[in-house]
Amino acid sequence: MPETPPRARALETDTIRRLPKVLLHDHLDGGVRPGTVLELSHEQGYAALPAEDVDALSAWFAQAADSGSLARYLETFAHTVGVTQTAAALTRVARECVLDLAADGVVYAEVRYAPEQHLEGGLSLDEVVRAVNQGLREGEEEMTALAGPDRGQAAPAGPIRVRAILTAMRHAARSREIAELAVRHREAEVCGFDIAGAEDGFPPTRHLAAFEFLRQENSHFTIHAGEAFGLPSIWEAVQLCGAERLGHGIRIVDDITVDGRPVTDDLASAIARSRTEPEAFALGPLAGYVRDRRIALEMCPSSNVQTGAAPSIEKHAITLLTQLMFRVTLNTDNRLMSATSMSREAQLLVDRAGWTWTDLRRVTVNAMKSAFLPFDERLRIIEDVLKPAYDD
Repeated sequence: MPETPPRARALETDTIRRLPKVLLHDHLDGGVRPGTVLELSHEQGYAALPAEDVDALSAWFAQAADSGSLARYLETFAHTVGVTQTAAALTRVARECVLDLAADGVVYAEVRYAPEQHLEGGLSLDEVVRAVNQGLREGEEEMTALAGPDRGQAAPAGPIRVRAILTAMRHAARSREIAELAVRHREAEVCGFDIAGAEDGFPPTRHLAAFEFLRQENSHFTIHAGEAFGLPSIWEAVQLCGAERLGHGIRIVDDITVDGRPVTDDLASAIARSRTEPEAFALGPLAGYVRDRRIALEMCPSSNVQTGAAPSIEKHAITLLTQLMFRVTLNTDNRLMSATSMSREAQLLVDRAGWTWTDLRRVTVNAMKSAFLPFDERLRIIEDVLKPAYDD
């Protein structure tokens, strides 16, 4: 019998898992396996963990992160960072990250981390980057060896490409140094730079020297903006710093109205209306600029609900922004803290927000278009991997 055309298939769990995915916003220290956290803590004598078995530790991370506060959410990283202060630990965690993403059907990913947070064991910044790069390459090589005609029908898409984004902490003063580090290692699959951390009170313009340097070096960068703070943070990131992508960017909805009223007055109604009357919505100057310039929004639904940036999956602005044709991408943010994966994020949107095959295809292609990867390589993945899987 002929195979069922892709878009005629039900969006069930296994179908979604097998679809090729592109991930632009995933924190290395936010996706460590709970079992690995435990094992590394025992090896290193790290005694601060709040639980001593895998299930209890997994539950603690999810519950602690589910606070409605970005600042509280960020506190959970003390433990994953605490056990990754050696080269061996960083290599292991990076390798396992690649394997976990590949098992979920991810074919291209950009994984970010802050080298400055892994120096307590005596490593230099360059040694941190080399250790992570080694783990990423080991994971890629394992998945390439496993891919092929004999990998079995139950397996998701085969080989995976994973590049690194180096993050500077926005409350610290090392952003120029980390930007230089990113440029120094860009021939080793370090593809960009980011600033992250508590957003309120730490505007991106504090790091203008880093962004100026990156532009002069023809280097890519994204900026966490518009998650815990509103339009001023997005405006600074885009207009003063020159961000190519926005980490989260959910608060761009504050610059959108329908019938003269802010869409945030009634997100549920706005989302429903956007499916049938997208022309009824008016974009303010910043929202219009972000959409017109195709500045990608690295959106992370589950994480945003946990930190209070969104009220629920059903009322998450990702659906509205997708219908209004912003360059929306779907991401995990922190797989451990949100107990999530790319497949789970997609499934939640399908089950709770009414997403369709077309919606999933759009955000996946959007992500590949906006990846920090040479154009010809992006195009090859879109044409050879994504379109055959998503199109009839």
